[in-house]
Amino acid sequence: MVVDDKAGIRGTIDLSGAQWQRGSQATGDGDHLEIAFVEGHIAMRNSADPDGPVLLFTPAEWEAFVLGARDGEFDEP
Repeated sequence: MVVDDKAGIRGTIDLSGAQWQRGSQATGDGDHLEIAFVEGHIAMRNSADPDGPVLLFTPAEWEAFVLGARDGEFDEP
């Protein structure tokens, strides 16, 4: 069973004024992940498709993601 835990906020957060940020290692205009802090959530998108899909995270979800990345949870073997 798939649960959409963002159904209540999907389409209600205004991203038009979002200030998108890239990591300090990102250079040029290639594909990069960008994040923005909007209305108490963290939004993530692909810079190569700025009008494409946006992922939304709660602060707790974002913290878990960042901690997992720091611990190497997402590193390739």
